[in-house]
Amino acid sequence: MTLGMIIVLGITALAVLLFILEPIPLDVTAMLVLVLLVLLGKWTQVTPADAVSGFSNPATLTVLSMLILSDGVRRTGMIQGIARHLSKMVGSSEKKQLLATFAMAGPMSGIMNNTPVVALLLPLVTEMAHKGRVSPSKLLLPLSYISMLGGMLTLIGTSTNILAADISVRLLDHKIGMFEITGLGAIVMGVGAVYLYFAAPILLPEHVKPRGSTLENFEVASFLRELKLWADAPMLGMSLRDWLDNSDLKLALLAIVRGEAVFEHPDRDQVLQEGDILLVHATEKYLKMLEDGGGVELLPPRKFTPDQIMISGDFNSLAQIVVVAGSALEGRTIRATNFPERFDAYVLAHRSRSVVRREDFADQVLRSGDTVLLQTTRKGQERMAASPDVILMNASERKGYRPEKIPVAIAILLAVVGLAAFDVLPIMVSALAGVVAMLLTGVVRSSEMYKDVDWRVIFMLAGIIPLGIALEQTGTAQFLGSALAGSGEYLPAIVVLWLFYISTGLITEFISNNAAVLLMIPVAAATATQIGANEFAFVLAVMFAASTAFLGPVGYQTNLFVYGPGGYCVRDFIRIGAPLQLLLSVVTVMGIDYIWGI
Repeated sequence: MTLGMIIVLGITALAVLLFILEPIPLDVTAMLVLVLLVLLGKWTQVTPADAVSGFSNPATLTVLSMLILSDGVRRTGMIQGIARHLSKMVGSSEKKQLLATFAMAGPMSGIMNNTPVVALLLPLVTEMAHKGRVSPSKLLLPLSYISMLGGMLTLIGTSTNILAADISVRLLDHKIGMFEITGLGAIVMGVGAVYLYFAAPILLPEHVKPRGSTLENFEVASFLRELKLWADAPMLGMSLRDWLDNSDLKLALLAIVRGEAVFEHPDRDQVLQEGDILLVHATEKYLKMLEDGGGVELLPPRKFTPDQIMISGDFNSLAQIVVVAGSALEGRTIRATNFPERFDAYVLAHRSRSVVRREDFADQVLRSGDTVLLQTTRKGQERMAASPDVILMNASERKGYRPEKIPVAIAILLAVVGLAAFDVLPIMVSALAGVVAMLLTGVVRSSEMYKDVDWRVIFMLAGIIPLGIALEQTGTAQFLGSALAGSGEYLPAIVVLWLFYISTGLITEFISNNAAVLLMIPVAAATATQIGANEFAFVLAVMFAASTAFLGPVGYQTNLFVYGPGGYCVRDFIRIGAPLQLLLSVVTVMGIDYIWGI
C-alpha cells in the first residue's frame, strides 16, 4: 500500500465519519473533502481541475435539471389532482388506501425526483387516511418505501441512478439507457408493493389515531394549564417582562383573560392584575413552583382540543409542519427562526428524530425532517401552506398552482425522456433543454428556479465526485477490490454480489445514498474484475441497494418526512424494513443474474 492510498483511505474514513455523525452539514463535508484532496494533491493525484470537475460533471448538471423539472411539475398541481381523485375512490378500506398510495407514489417517482413527490403526497395521504378513519401510521412509511423503489424504474428516477450511470461510463464504458433498468425496477417495486400490502397492516402500529387530536398525538395537552391570580399573588403589579425575566420559571404565556377581555400572547409590558386568568404552556415542575409561591390557583386541567386551545380570539388553530431539505429554517434555532414574525405562530412542541421536546426548545437547532407543532391563526396557516421551507400537514389545498400548464409540463417531461431514451440527445442536454422550455412557457419562473432547488444536493455531488477520482487514480479502489476478491476463492460470484448489495444497503443507512454509490461502485467493479465476474452486474447491485434505506429514519430524506407525522420510532423501521431489505436483496441479485449475467 502506497502513501497515496493511505491518505485517500484516511480522507474517505473521515468523510464517512462526518456523514454518519453529521456535526456539520453534508454539503460542507463534501466541500471539506474536496479541499483536502487538492491540498494533498501530490499524493491523492487530484489536481485543481479534477477538484472542480464535479460542478461540470454531467451527473451534477443532470440532477440539477431534473430537480427544476420536478419543481415545474409540482407547480402545476397535477400530482395533487391525481391524488385527490384516487383518494375519493378508496373510501375507508385500508387495503385500497395502500394501493392508492402505491399507485400515486411509485410511477411518479420513476420520472420525478422522489423527494418532492413524497413532500407533495404527505399531507394528501394523511388526509385520505383520516377521512377513511385509517391511522396515517399505516400508510406513511409505505409511502416513503414505495417512492424509493419507484425511483428505480428509470435512469432519472433518483440522483443516485444518474451518478451511478456516470461512474459506469467512466469505469466500464457502459452507458446505461433510460429504460435499461425498468424491467428489473418494475419487478423489485412490484415485490415490495405486495410485501407492504400484506405486512404494513400487521407490522405497523397505530401511533397516530385517525381523527385524533394533534395535541394528544404530541402529548402536549397536559402542558396547557390555566392559572388564576389572587390578591396575594407575588407577581401582581409587575410587568410580564419583570416577572418572567427575574424568575426561574420556564413557561410560555399564551393568553391573559381579564374579565371579558382576552389578550392573546400579550405584550411583555402588560401589567398583571388580581383576578387575571393565565393560559400557560409549562411542565408540572414549573407549575408547582408557581403554586408554592402562593396566590396562584391551578384551575382543573381541561381536555384541550384544537378549537379550545385559546379561550377566544384568532390564535385558535394548530398547525403541524415538517422542515424540508434545503429549507431556510435548517441549521437555525427555533428562537432564531422567529416563528411569530415568520408564520404568525408560537411553538408548542418540537420533534427531532425520536426526541419530542415540549419545553426548553428555543435553542434547539432545526434539521431536515423535524416536526414542529404550532399555535397559529388562519393567516399563519396560509403563510405556511405557501412556504417552500415547510410541509403543512393539515392543509390539503395550496394556492398558486398553475393547472393550465399541466399539458405543457407533461409534454416537456415526455420530450426530455423520449429524446434521451432514443439517443437523440444525451440525458444532460435533453434535461437542460427541458428546463429552458419550462422557463420559456412559464411553467417555472426564473426566480423560482433558483429559490426552490436543493443546492445542498448539488454541492454534495460536486464535492464527493473528486473522491471517486482519487479512489480510482491512486489505485485505492483496486487495492480494496483485491482484498475483497479473496472471498471469491471460496464463495460463488453471486454470493459476493449479494454481499455488496447488503453492504451498500447498510452503508446507505448512515451516509447519503450518493456518497454510498460513489464509494462502493469503484470497489465493487474492481472486485468483479479480480474474480472474473461481470463488472456491470456489480455496478447495478450497488445502484439498486443505494435506494433501499429501509432500516431507519435518517438514511433517506423521505423517511425523515414521514417520521414525525407517522409517530414512528426506529423499531418500526426495523420491524417492517428488515424483512423487506432481505427479500429485495434476493430478488434484485437473482434478477441481475438472470438479465445481465454474473
